[in-house]
Amino acid sequence: MIKNVIFDFGQVIVSFEPSYMVSKYVIDSEDAALLEAVVFDRLYWDKLDEGTVSDSQVVEEIKTRIPERLYDVAEKIYYNWIYNIPLIDGIVDVISWLKNECGVKLYLLSNISKYFASHKDEFDVFHYFDGLVFSAPLGIVKPQREIFEYITDKYSLNPDESIFIDDNPKNIQAAQEYGIKGYLFDKDTVKLKKYLKEIFGK
Repeated sequence: MIKNVIFDFGQVIVSFEPSYMVSKYVIDSEDAALLEAVVFDRLYWDKLDEGTVSDSQVVEEIKTRIPERLYDVAEKIYYNWIYNIPLIDGIVDVISWLKNECGVKLYLLSNISKYFASHKDEFDVFHYFDGLVFSAPLGIVKPQREIFEYITDKYSLNPDESIFIDDNPKNIQAAQEYGIKGYLFDKDTVKLKKYLKEIFGK
């Protein structure tokens, strides 16, 4: 019996789209393309998720790759991305249904930076959750087995009583190898809810 539902964050609860985040502050298409490529370079963001680089270090690295006239807007994009990640359509309905009608426990497991983790209280959707785990403060990232061990140990979860919803096949595979049931999310919340209804009989 499934008692716990573990959600990823980016591309599952919210839409993380660099082009959208840049467009909030930049009109010129060439500047926008440059800033999108540099500010959201995985070279930085993978390290941010791991917690091995600071925000100030990333911003200084970004400045070495763009014209000085774009320094201010680059900083604005970087420090405001957390406010430009809209909820995926229908996901709050699924989350509230799970919490209020199915009575299951809800958890978050996300590869995400210390900067985001320090602002987690600004996100109303987290009020539904019984526990939150962010990679950067731990120095462990999905799909490492250790992060699945961490969340199950921290919240006393049985892997075989849990399901993990993520958009990355590698993360789903890692969860399943650990013993957690996996669901590969494709932003279709109607399909997700139908799948969960079959599990919970609601």
